[in-house]
Amino acid sequence: MSKGIEIRKINTLQEFHRCVELQREVWGEADLEIEPSTMFVVTSLTGGQVLGAFEGDLMVGYTLAVIGLRQNLVYLHSHQTGVLSAYRDRGVGRRLKLFQRDEAILHGIRLVEWTFDPLETKNAHFNLNRLGAICRRYLPDLYGVTTSPLHRGLPTDRLVAEWWLDSPRVIAAIKELAPEPTSAPAAIEFPSELELWKQSDTQRVREVQTRARVEFTKWFSREYAAIGVRKNKDGSCAYLLQPWSEF
Repeated sequence: MSKGIEIRKINTLQEFHRCVELQREVWGEADLEIEPSTMFVVTSLTGGQVLGAFEGDLMVGYTLAVIGLRQNLVYLHSHQTGVLSAYRDRGVGRRLKLFQRDEAILHGIRLVEWTFDPLETKNAHFNLNRLGAICRRYLPDLYGVTTSPLHRGLPTDRLVAEWWLDSPRVIAAIKELAPEPTSAPAAIEFPSELELWKQSDTQRVREVQTRARVEFTKWFSREYAAIGVRKNKDGSCAYLLQPWSEF
């Protein structure tokens, strides 16, 4: 579906400025939490990744990833990925991530991490089911209350996705050999009404977020990891968890 889209590294000021424009087009002019072009310059200069998705000369998506270091392990923290609305659900985001993986492995990096909102279950499905990432950390209110209308004034709770690039789990996922997960020793359920509540009932969303925070924190403290998202017939969904020792 992404035929005609080219994915490549970008490193010119003009392209970095286009990344700033894309942020506004993807997340809205009202969102003041915009990364400046200097962030893209520094990332490119210091060994991080700035990747673009192009249809002809038009950049339709990008990924920004910075170098991280934890306990002597060098990894990439993928800070942003944005795709224009007209190009979503066409595999552009997946191609950006797969290019990111190839580039990371080429430079000897075996782990890419990023954070995402646990309430965005479509993203969770992509991260865990389609890419083979896992989650073992929950970060409450990571960025504080932001100006972004997407955050609805709620705490910016985040799950940390760990993408172990050459693991059997990830290889099976990206080759589309892994079956959709259906069961696990533990599950955290999200109601079918959640997407509707995001449009009309912030208090209900807050209650779901608070419950999810308690549940994820509990299971992660018991050394479980989120390994998939199950879609239920009634429209609800569930994060599936199992012990870390099984990896």
